[in-house]
Amino acid sequence: MSAVSDVTDATFAEVLAGDVPVLVEFWATWCGPCRMVGPVLAQLAAERDGELVVRKINADENPGTTRSYQVMSLPTMILFRGGEPVETIVGAFPKARIEDRLDRALTAPSL
Repeated sequence: MSAVSDVTDATFAEVLAGDVPVLVEFWATWCGPCRMVGPVLAQLAAERDGELVVRKINADENPGTTRSYQVMSLPTMILFRGGEPVETIVGAFPKARIEDRLDRALTAPSL
């Protein structure tokens, strides 16, 4: 069972280097909607183990990566496929809506 683990500015390269798509949540401790999304992402990590990796990055503690991906609101989730961002979800949504967005992005042909 896969768990959601943290990445930082210093370790973010592992997100870009993986063969498996990676969903990264940009979050902060003060963000209420981020706390709502956390359990949903943990479920997705467990249910899609082997086909999707889920990571989180504290936007306040890692401003470099946050700026690089122009994250302006929290939570922001970015799906990386082949090291490139392919889908961005801004805000807290129900699991079904997040899954729908992920499924569409993951089944789209690679550029």
